[in-house]
Amino acid sequence: MRKKRILLLSEGFGTGHTQAAYALSVGLRQLSPRVQTRVIELGTFLNPVIGPLILSAYRKTVSKQPKLVGKLYRGHYHKSLNRLTRFALHRLFYNQVSDVVRQLKPDMIVCTHPFPNAVVSRLKQLGLDVPLYTLITDYDAHATWTNPEVTAYLVSSPTVRNKLVSQGVAPSRIEVTGIPVHPNFWHPHDRAEILAQFELSDMPTVLIMGGGWGLMAGEQMVEYMTTFADRVQLILCMGSNEKAREKLLADPRFQHPNVKVLGFTKEVSKLMDVSDLLVTKPGGMTCTEGMAKGIQMLFYEPIPGQEEENLDYFVAHGFGELLTSTETIDRWFKLIQVPYAAYQHRDTLLALRNAEYHPTKCAEAILALLKDDITAAE
Repeated sequence: MRKKRILLLSEGFGTGHTQAAYALSVGLRQLSPRVQTRVIELGTFLNPVIGPLILSAYRKTVSKQPKLVGKLYRGHYHKSLNRLTRFALHRLFYNQVSDVVRQLKPDMIVCTHPFPNAVVSRLKQLGLDVPLYTLITDYDAHATWTNPEVTAYLVSSPTVRNKLVSQGVAPSRIEVTGIPVHPNFWHPHDRAEILAQFELSDMPTVLIMGGGWGLMAGEQMVEYMTTFADRVQLILCMGSNEKAREKLLADPRFQHPNVKVLGFTKEVSKLMDVSDLLVTKPGGMTCTEGMAKGIQMLFYEPIPGQEEENLDYFVAHGFGELLTSTETIDRWFKLIQVPYAAYQHRDTLLALRNAEYHPTKCAEAILALLKDDITAAE
């Protein structure tokens, strides 16, 4: 009997969509040996020359004109991609998707970005007979995610479920699964081994994330954090932004032995395990990883739109706070230096996490849906 095939389609507009697809892919294969998965970042896969150019332009727009991004997001919040737009996407950019599906013969398609979701929806409208599941990778429900051909939606929270219902999606087509995280985030790692691996000291630690693109908090805030370096260890993850990393390494304030400046790493789960505080942009994926680890988060410079919605969700549910001033830094950097208070706070967050989220739930839900679809087909 051949393994059941799940095709996961994403896009590179931000790193979280594809990261969620890969996390789900690995989780599915870990939970079931009878599942075969394939992750494709569709635009780059089909258009290896044009795709990266479009993504680069989008990245520059996000970093230099975030208000424009927010205006576009809000301006089209209640507008799904119409037939003409789906047709244009398919013809101009995704015209080979049907060939990909035909070759891979998936039993199920999961989309973690609205664009491939819209294109596959159009193919289903034209006769494609493969279940399509939409995994919304933020704590908001923009209308571009919705299409009548979607079999079901997998969402991060009851809040997103309610937003979809208000947009006319039947409740029976929505399942609250949480956003999937890589199995590395499912369980804690050995603290002593992590400290040795990264040459870290056993002391209060703050992890500062620049996201996959290395978009760091305002320079003055980060520079102010270095004034605590004798008492608080700082780990800065700059993602793929090597230029920003080199700039920090050349600054004497970041050459303190308790300040570590890292580039891209796949070991974020370990770094979270030895950290007492996470400073990050409120991207849906990183926030979910932080919640899975039960770590307090300080959020900076949310991009108008979905990051603001993510921020609101995690602040409202007690997992984080907006970084507004040096006073916020003072308060939290002092708290994590008190061992009992820091441990007690983490236990509280883990209890909140257990009530709100389970890291394996999304993968388990997909496996259950796959079994149901196959049974129905038989």
